[in-house]
Amino acid sequence: MLKADGSVLVHSDGGSYKPLNWMTAPCVLTEREPDEDESEHGVVAVWTVEPKKVDGALLIRIYEKIAEVAEELGEDPGLRKDGVEAHLQELLAEQVSTILGPGWRLQRREHPTPIGPVDLMVYDPQGHPVAIEVKRRGGIDGVEQLTRYLDLLGREERYKEIRGIFAGQELTNQAKVLAADRGIECLSLDYAAMRGMDNSQDRLF
Repeated sequence: MLKADGSVLVHSDGGSYKPLNWMTAPCVLTEREPDEDESEHGVVAVWTVEPKKVDGALLIRIYEKIAEVAEELGEDPGLRKDGVEAHLQELLAEQVSTILGPGWRLQRREHPTPIGPVDLMVYDPQGHPVAIEVKRRGGIDGVEQLTRYLDLLGREERYKEIRGIFAGQELTNQAKVLAADRGIECLSLDYAAMRGMDNSQDRLF
């Protein structure tokens, strides 16, 4: 694959969506006729792709041309991801009492701490503060992160009884074990249901 920006990518039919090899722009592609030895082995063309800023080269020997297609893909519209942590955080903030239960209320999003903001600061029905860290896929690193937030927040008089909730679409078993050991509750989030896409009336089970 030759891209308009000058990049060259070599793909296979299966195994992975990633290219087997590539050269990113800026680079220069030159084509030459195969030498005698290459021709004897069935090579019909040889491409050499050389980067402009660093040393090295990508040598591509072409044995057969099956098709040659040019497609105009247009300008890059920018990557937009759905279901990222920011979306989960926003939806959970809007649905605190729905997901956690009556009496729960949101204090604020991105509550500051000396080492960075915790995603949500909420209060339970008894009026106790709860810090919530939201991840799309929650691992032990996220639990460690929330632990540090809780330690620092707990030094303030108003948050001396603070506890934590580690929330995510997917939570690893290691994260659940570590969270339980730290006294942190785990919460699994259903992104589709939070967006209103999952109607229980449409399901068989």
